[in-house]
Formats: sequence, C-alpha cells, structure tokens
Amino acid sequence: MTDMAAPDVPPASNIGPDAIEGRSLWQDAWRRLMRNKAAVASLIILGLIAFFSVFGPYALAWTYDQIDWDHVEAVPPSLALKHYLGTDSVGRDLLARTLFGGRVSLTVGLLATSVALFIGVTVGAVSGYLGGKVDQLLMRFVDLMYSVPLTFFVIILMVLFGRNFILMFLAIGSVEWLTMARIVRGQTLTLKHREFMEAARASGGSTASILIRHVVPNVLGVVIVYVTLTIPQVILLESFLSFLGLGVQEPMTSWGVLINEGAAELEITPRTLIVPAVFMTATLFCLNFLGDGLRDALDPKDR
Repeated sequence: MTDMAAPDVPPASNIGPDAIEGRSLWQDAWRRLMRNKAAVASLIILGLIAFFSVFGPYALAWTYDQIDWDHVEAVPPSLALKHYLGTDSVGRDLLARTLFGGRVSLTVGLLATSVALFIGVTVGAVSGYLGGKVDQLLMRFVDLMYSVPLTFFVIILMVLFGRNFILMFLAIGSVEWLTMARIVRGQTLTLKHREFMEAARASGGSTASILIRHVVPNVLGVVIVYVTLTIPQVILLESFLSFLGLGVQEPMTSWGVLINEGAAELEITPRTLIVPAVFMTATLFCLNFLGDGLRDALDPKDR
C-alpha cells in the first residue's frame, strides 16, 4: 500500500503577516487610501489649512477686525508693518481676515454637514427599514422638499428669522439632508433581508437597537464618502449667501464675504479677491479629491 503524499506547506519564512493576521474592511480601506497619492496630499493640505485657520490668527500681530489707523487704505504686503499679505481698502490685515474667514467657513461646513448627516441618516434608515406607509410618507416629503429651490428656501429662512451664525448652519443643514436620506434608504433596503438582520430580529432586538447596531454601521462607508462631498457644497452655499449679503455679519467674516468684498475692489487691489479665492478653491479641490479617494478605498468591488 502506497503512502499518501503530504501536502506542500510553504515554509514559515515565506508566510507574510497578512496571511497570519487578517485585515478588517477599515484597515484594508485605510491602506488603500494611503496608496492614493492625490487623496493623501489633499488630506495633508486640508489639515494645514484647518490648522492655520484655527491657530494662525493668534500668531499674527493684527486681528481680523483691527484697523491700522496709520494706513487706512490698501497697503501692499509689508514685513515692516507686519501686514504679510497687505491690507484691504480700510486697513484691515488681509491674512488675518482670510484665516479667520476660513475658520468660519470650515465651521459652517462641518456643523451644517453634521446636521444634514443626522437628519439624513435617521430618515433614510427609518424609511428603508420600516417600509410600507412610513416609507411612502417620508419619501413623498423628500420629493416635496426637492421640488422647492433649496437656495431660495434657505434665503427665506434667513430673511424670516434673521441673520446669525447658528441659524446659518441650521438652515443649510436642514436642506442638505435630502440626497443623504435617499442614499441611506437604498442601502438599508439592500441590508434589510440579509441573514444577520434576520438573526437580529429573531433574537428579539428592538427596531432602535437594530438600526443603531446593524444598519448604521453597515452604511457608514457610503455616508463618509458623501460627507466629504457635502462639505464643499455647504461651503459654496454659505459663500453664495454671504456674497448676497445674507451670510455672517460684520465684524465677522468668511471666505464668501471676503470674495464679495474683493470683487468690488478687483480693479484697485486684486489680491483682496485672489487670496481668499485661492484658499477656498484649494479646500474645495482637496475635499473632492479626498472624497474620490475614500470612495475607491471603501468600494468592496475593488478590494
């Protein structure tokens, strides 16, 4: 009787660490994201812009609303006067105003997106999971909101309730959740009849616990990608409202306010438009590149 041949086993030295220890979806997505040079560069640039917007004004000699009374006119960049990018037409430091405006624009973008994220994920998950009349009611409400021009709706809210910082991100967030709700609803419908969902229901889990523990974590990848694409939309909307004079009020400023002021002074001092426009354009491009990188990294078809 012949002996059965032993299976070929590769030597231990040829077994990589990935073969010994598995990687989760998030670990694999992080490694894929780090291999995307455009996304990594965008992440670094965004971090630098956010860092200097938050802490930069504290390191400057001039504040965003302080007027250089000795030079109440547009001053060119000067190291001696500590106006490193010059001043605007009334003697306020352009660099300080640009960094502070970035702080306001990024804050509005993040807070308004957070409001849209909470409303959109909640409505989408509830609508997709419960289905039936609840789904019909919520989706018809979404369709109704889609029929209203969103910018016009935000302008009405700003006019009726006044202009202030808190109302701005609440108003913008209250209209930016519609697409997110539809995306989460579609993902929830695909998860609704999966085996782990049936097991959660069979074990007596409540609707709230199933939504929180099973639905939301499984749609998180798609939501993260959409968040990175929503922040630029919110920043642009805030800039548009500020351009119309419905944004933040003086003495506060934002990139939209600065662009509005710079457009009026374009022929005299073009740098008052170019400087905030460069910061804003760089931020929007980086957010879009980062969103594309996250979409590729979290796509299970590309693993």
